[in-house]
Amino acid sequence: MRVVVTSVLVDDQDKALDFYAGKLGFVKKHDVPMGEHRWLTLVSPEDPDGVELLLEPDAHPAAKPFKAALMADGIPVNSFAVADVRAEFARLSALGVKFVQEPVDMGPVTTAVLDDTCGNLLQIAQSN
Repeated sequence: MRVVVTSVLVDDQDKALDFYAGKLGFVKKHDVPMGEHRWLTLVSPEDPDGVELLLEPDAHPAAKPFKAALMADGIPVNSFAVADVRAEFARLSALGVKFVQEPVDMGPVTTAVLDDTCGNLLQIAQSN
């Protein structure tokens, strides 16, 4: 068994696509109309056949309170591996990405936490 798709709940799929592709650098893999929403997935350009990130609408009644609780407690919904957290922090900051935690060394990892503009916090992490 292996992970094929993982979801991030977003308040607007177009805005999310702009952020995740335009700022973070993911690449669109699938964009299939499904009524009011779409099956919209992205992949890492480093692994185009790897795990897909589904930009899933947060339309379910439980989604918004769940997201708000995580945001209020400062809990990231996903963690993305990067080679150099400080370099990625600088690159993304220059693109206007808002960080709620600047790079911090935490023993075996260095992490930073950013706001995805769609109601979520994301962590970037580098193994030390």
